[in-house]
Amino acid sequence: METIIRKIDKNNLDPEVIEEAGNILKNGGLVAFPTETVYGLGADALKEEAAKKTYAAKGRPSDNPLIVHIADYEDLKAVAVNIPAKTDALAAHFWPGPLTMIFEKSEIVPYGTTGGLDTVAVRMPSDPVAAAVIRAAGGFVSAPSANTSGRPSPTTAQHVSEDLDGKIDMILDSGSVDIGLESTILDMTVEPPMILRPGAITADMFEEVIGPVSVDETILGSESNKAPKAPGMKYRHYAPKAKLIIAEGDIREEVLAIRQLAYAAHRKGERVGIIATGETLPFYKYGIVKNIGTRENEKTIARNLYRVLREFDDEEVDIIYSESFAMQGIGSAIMNRLEKAAGHLRISASAVVKQQRYRRVIFVSNTDSYIGPMAAELLRNKELEQEYVVDCSGLVVLFPEPVNPKAEAIMKSAGMTLEGHVAKQFDSESLQPDTLILTVDESTKKKMISEYENTENVYTLSEFAGEGEEIPDPYGKPLTAYGECFEVLKRLIDQLEEKLNSFAKGEE
Repeated sequence: METIIRKIDKNNLDPEVIEEAGNILKNGGLVAFPTETVYGLGADALKEEAAKKTYAAKGRPSDNPLIVHIADYEDLKAVAVNIPAKTDALAAHFWPGPLTMIFEKSEIVPYGTTGGLDTVAVRMPSDPVAAAVIRAAGGFVSAPSANTSGRPSPTTAQHVSEDLDGKIDMILDSGSVDIGLESTILDMTVEPPMILRPGAITADMFEEVIGPVSVDETILGSESNKAPKAPGMKYRHYAPKAKLIIAEGDIREEVLAIRQLAYAAHRKGERVGIIATGETLPFYKYGIVKNIGTRENEKTIARNLYRVLREFDDEEVDIIYSESFAMQGIGSAIMNRLEKAAGHLRISASAVVKQQRYRRVIFVSNTDSYIGPMAAELLRNKELEQEYVVDCSGLVVLFPEPVNPKAEAIMKSAGMTLEGHVAKQFDSESLQPDTLILTVDESTKKKMISEYENTENVYTLSEFAGEGEEIPDPYGKPLTAYGECFEVLKRLIDQLEEKLNSFAKGEE
């Protein structure tokens, strides 16, 4: 089958394209079209054979119900019976829009469309292309997301084509969708109505209109063995090809844990994907890091989630780590989709963080112009089993002077460089529980302990490395003295590397 792709402007609909799509649907074909949530795979909702084609094209389990899309509120009465009085108020506020409601089905809706259930899920989308296609097709169009079942939902026509080209009759391309997550599903067959799938319309928004609603307790739970009453309830959905793991904790712990996991995967030669936000993006060094949006406006996260997951597929990552998001508002919908995409794989951020004793190593000298920078650069070039931020500073830095040229000459002869280093004053804020402070000599250590608080992690480099060898001070001496200093530092840093790596193995 050759899939027809037609560009269409939602602000200037082409009636010939709409008519062509409508005729395909009337004749039992499949047409992918945009909605405000994601792209849908349209079929005649009242034809059993059309439902079978939908399941076949998507590779979707036949007990996973399809949503019937209408364009006019009056048409609800044709496909649903025993419609509760609250429906009018909900439709007045949220239709057309990203809300699906579940009712008892009428006789004209085939069981193929409902997944064998006596209930029917109904939505009225607000996208003008969707509304026009539904009317052109006769008013009742089933439309699950237009993707291979289980994969991230499509937010562009390109995503649809990647999954379904050659399997469906037509794709209508009107660019990116507005919301990026599927509709909220509200079960109207129970009292109070129950949210079965979270979306852009939240529980708080419902309660302002009809009073209390309940929330299905399995929304963030494991997969159920029961027949799903609504799409997305039973099976793994929205999943990238790589394993996705969600880090859970406070945001600082999540960032630290993901950094730690990404570094470990990087050392194994794995391609790591990281789902970050605009606020946390700068804190990641390893892996392919994607900015999913901003926590200040979680609608941006919702809009970008599926695009980011698909991009990781294109980049063939081996594993993906994601931060978690607040469970308020649309955040609950984001987490629902992430949980489904991850197959409910979560990891405690705090448990990961506890596995690393130190995260930062600072070498402290008097002027920060030769021994400290040399030690820091030596450690940066080591094969450390855990990620460390390695830095240096001085206790008496009067101005930001460059590194001593003799120290730079020695480092260059060893294939390293201190180019760009500028001396900086030690900051007492660096005295943190996860920061290891290593002074170049005993007098610097004593000075720090006398002048600062919270110095439990302050040691001389020789002391911490377990060596009695003191570091010779080459200042004011010939180049050979700097070479001698380098050799001592090299031996001490070798010992430091061994000790830090023993911590990674759980050794004391």
